[in-house]
Amino acid sequence: MLKLYYAPGTCSLASHIALAEAGVDYEAQRVNMAATEQRSDAYLAINPKGRVPVLITDEGVLSETVAILAYIAQRWPRAKLAPLDDAFAFAELQSFNAYLASTVHVAQAHVVRGTRWADDPAALEAMKAKAPSNIIDCFTLMETKMFKGPWVMGEGYTVADPYLFTVSNWLDRDKIDRTQFPKLNDHFERMKARPAVQKVLAEVNA
Repeated sequence: MLKLYYAPGTCSLASHIALAEAGVDYEAQRVNMAATEQRSDAYLAINPKGRVPVLITDEGVLSETVAILAYIAQRWPRAKLAPLDDAFAFAELQSFNAYLASTVHVAQAHVVRGTRWADDPAALEAMKAKAPSNIIDCFTLMETKMFKGPWVMGEGYTVADPYLFTVSNWLDRDKIDRTQFPKLNDHFERMKARPAVQKVLAEVNA
């Protein structure tokens, strides 16, 4: 059986939802990051990066959200979570997810995890002060240029949708009004209504 290591409030939510959407059997194992469980010897033996998500499969261990989402979409094609028969469309999907991972997530991490980049208190405060404008720039670009609608890639729901939902979910924490992005806000609300999303959120927030 698949085993997903996750933590509330992290990007692991995207993989968690994708597994639920694929309709496969899996075990979800919570990692207590407040107790630094991710830095324990036992966890580092599974993922030396000390982060979530991690997906244990019959083939081996996968980390990184973009890779796990692509694996889920390709491993269970009947779920139709990616345009697997169109190389260009699949690359577009990967491009969107890569942007979420490399740019949007990083911009949001500067709010709460600035110590990854600096130790000086003044530098940390400067990063925290700059982060909201960077986040708004990211969401503005997605709203106006990248999001096709009604789902990320257009008419078809894909693994990009739970990933966008995950980073959109952090806007409240970042104290950014999501309603200034009408298309993305509509997407966020529709995502919340999906049974798989409700199932996972209930589990994560329990």
